[in-house]
Amino acid sequence: MSTASPELLGRLLDKHGPALVLYAQQRCQTPEDVVQEAFLLLMRQPSLPENLVGWLYRVVRNAAISASRSAGRRARREATAAHAVEPWFEPREGDRLDAAAATRALEHLPAEQRETIVARLWGGLPFDQIAELTGSPKSTVHRWYERGLAALRERLEICPEKRSSSRT
Repeated sequence: MSTASPELLGRLLDKHGPALVLYAQQRCQTPEDVVQEAFLLLMRQPSLPENLVGWLYRVVRNAAISASRSAGRRARREATAAHAVEPWFEPREGDRLDAAAATRALEHLPAEQRETIVARLWGGLPFDQIAELTGSPKSTVHRWYERGLAALRERLEICPEKRSSSRT
């Protein structure tokens, strides 16, 4: 037997491709990918299988089952990771700050405020370096930092800073 020629692959795909996708769709969420992988595997075969169409269906079925199992494992891992959030920093004895509560509070901040606070407080970066890192003006970075800290203080109910009405 010979290897699969481009012409043969084209004919097989035209004739059986839609049915193979429908067949794979019964078992997985990525049927087109599964069918494509089956045809790529066929191209790599040293010789054509005896029952070519039956071989394609078997390969598609097995790949669809594998894809479905993989998607299930990934969904379970992601669900577990989403519920098992570790604090971003280690609590120290004597800390008045609850690490888990602080982590949750940080997660509720807008991304630019959170990034700025983490870079400044835990990374020790000065505002000019944070500005360079984020591609933002130093004044904007400072504003993100101040607003983020104010939001954290409010959320964690820690020393709410009283500001005069003249400052914004």
